Amino acid sequence: MKRIILVLWLLASSYPGLQAQRTALRTNLLFWGTTTPNAGVEFSLGRNFTLALDGGYNAWEFSNDMKLNLAFAQPEFRYWFCRRFEGHFIGLHGHYAHFNIGQIDFIPCMKEYVYRGNLYGGGLSYGYHWVLGERWGMEVTVGGGYAQLSYDKYLCRDCGERVGRFKRTYFGPTRAGVSLIYFLR
Repeated sequence: MKRIILVLWLLASSYPGLQAQRTALRTNLLFWGTTTPNAGVEFSLGRNFTLALDGGYNAWEFSNDMKLNLAFAQPEFRYWFCRRFEGHFIGLHGHYAHFNIGQIDFIPCMKEYVYRGNLYGGGLSYGYHWVLGERWGMEVTVGGGYAQLSYDKYLCRDCGERVGRFKRTYFGPTRAGVSLIYFLR
């Protein structure tokens, strides 16, 4: 997590012409609810445009053999209807993830299997940003679009017997967030 924050800070500080009030650090609280550490940075590209770069990494090991390992990146280009970091916005986002998930008792199709592979795609999103103070904000985002999944499926009772190799195309929700925002000075 420290490395992610350091990389995001370096990106923010090396971008020419950035002013502090035009750069924000962010974290999606919904991902923390799945035990996935995540961070992001958002840069101003003008009065009504920003670029958000979000990412996360989950490498936790659970005692019940449940797997929820993933690394993801989700950049988003945003248009703000009023001005950046205030009110309503629409976005165009992309996403990539490498995952190793499975043996999740409360999801029937994942109870006995582990899925390992990659996901990529993109979509459109809508969100709203509330100003909570001089340096703080809160944001809610939802989005839908496309994802291409390419993965191997393993039967995990014996942990290693590959059942097959699959490719799936998905259309539907691709983004959800309740983010806490901190503006740099």
